[in-house]
Amino acid sequence: MAVMTRGAFAYPASSLQYHTGTWRVQKPVHEHQDAPCHNACPAGEDAQAYLAKIAEGRFQEAWETIVRVNPLPAVTGRVCHHPCENACNRGQYDEALSIHSAERFLGDEAIKNNWAYPVKSPSVIAPTVAVVGAGPAGLSAAYHLIQRGFNVTLFDELPEAGGVLRTAIPQYRLPRDVLNAEVTRLLATGMRFEPQKRLGRDFYIEDLQRDYAAVFLGIGNRHGREWSVDGVTPRSLRNGLELLEEWVAIGSVPTPQSVAIVGGGNTAVDIARVLKRTGTREVHVITHQALPGQGVPQEITMTAIPREITQAQEEGVIFHEFRGIRRLILRGEKVVGLELVHMKKVKQANGKLETKAFEGTETVLHVEQVIPAIGQEVSPFGVESLLENKPFFTVDPWGALAKHPGIFVGGDARGGRGTLSGAVGDGRRAAEAIAAYIQGNELPDAAPAQSIPYSRINLNYFEHTPRIKTPILSPEARKGCEEIEGDLSQSAIYAESQRCFSCGNCFACDNCWTLCPDTAVLKTTELASDGSHYVFDYDYCKGCGLCAHECPSGFIAMKEEL
Repeated sequence: MAVMTRGAFAYPASSLQYHTGTWRVQKPVHEHQDAPCHNACPAGEDAQAYLAKIAEGRFQEAWETIVRVNPLPAVTGRVCHHPCENACNRGQYDEALSIHSAERFLGDEAIKNNWAYPVKSPSVIAPTVAVVGAGPAGLSAAYHLIQRGFNVTLFDELPEAGGVLRTAIPQYRLPRDVLNAEVTRLLATGMRFEPQKRLGRDFYIEDLQRDYAAVFLGIGNRHGREWSVDGVTPRSLRNGLELLEEWVAIGSVPTPQSVAIVGGGNTAVDIARVLKRTGTREVHVITHQALPGQGVPQEITMTAIPREITQAQEEGVIFHEFRGIRRLILRGEKVVGLELVHMKKVKQANGKLETKAFEGTETVLHVEQVIPAIGQEVSPFGVESLLENKPFFTVDPWGALAKHPGIFVGGDARGGRGTLSGAVGDGRRAAEAIAAYIQGNELPDAAPAQSIPYSRINLNYFEHTPRIKTPILSPEARKGCEEIEGDLSQSAIYAESQRCFSCGNCFACDNCWTLCPDTAVLKTTELASDGSHYVFDYDYCKGCGLCAHECPSGFIAMKEEL
């Protein structure tokens, strides 16, 4: 029989008999939530996940985390519009993380070190899918189909893969050696590339439907929209995409002394910057949209990438926001000026915005040339029966073409996309849908996930730290094709990863384990690195909520006891 000493008040371990967890009305649970950067990325990248790998010094694993969803990080790290950074919770605290710099760094490291894509070559007897168009959507679809074990034949009308990345993005934004290296590595993952094969000339939709298990169309939208002012067009009219492709291909375009570019997208801004480089003295961009800025609603803002607009302004491009063209001023058939008018986005009774001109606000702008850059449509050549006289294909959220089973579409050909990361995401989702179609499986619900809000982050555990700035060429040095934005070093990328809040995901800070007043949080014997290494002992947890309150990243939530 155990005998207690005079200083004792309970037998050893006897307190374990009292399950104080029965007092609880709520309990802590681990609740992983998507970081805002993840949900904002059209390609599906989880920046929080690969920044965590960088913070641990595991750079190749960080790259592998990216390329599970986006096979072109060296490209997207340069020319994506980076909505992840706009959504970053850290931006409400001091400055958003430089996510694109980390993405670019990892893509470049993979090229330099020849890291192998995490895919296996498909079986020779696996079904083969035809992918038409070797732009970002087609390359993404082909890669993700190979990931899922399918053979792929990739067709393109050009002699090299890359699509619009190669034909219309200036080299000062995307150096060709980077594009060539990443595309070459991607093609080597197992897809069969058939260059200089045009749909509607060298093969037909009916051939593809007969010979392949499914078809993906990533054919872009290179057909320029018709443009005029009250039916009037200059005799020598050329659109922005046509001129941009000419400059990218041969390095020169006609250079007037003054020019007005009509449009608010990336093509308009790119051709404006190109013309400044080739010697045009005055370059004006006319748009009925607003310049991006603090507090400007997204629905009325120019669709061009904000940093490209800022750099264009630094280079001397003049932007005329909320302006439309009332008439062309011609001398014979030559443009000598434009009559501009103020435009406003006015909300109608149905909630939609309508662009209206305000009488009495007309002004004259003297220019020698006008260049429309108002967007493109899908060329109907070879796909007339699928387009049904529409400018874009009609598809569901997975890219399946209505009334044509087994045909899927992604990228600019869907309409309303217009971004590189959007095209990459389209290719990934279409590959998943194609796999389900071939295998006869159901697709999951595509309901959007909820991001963890800024209010769930415990800011007491973070210090204000400025964002590491990306080196940028001065406006005076931007003369030709030199890349404008530079790299960050490995140490700078590592330092930037340390600024991540790890929104919605455990980073093994030990707060819950250290601060629990009832020692009801247990830790495994292995080195803690994520939430699976912490266990709630509900027999003794009273539900005080201290662990959830002190969790820096919002990974612990309090739930009602059922």
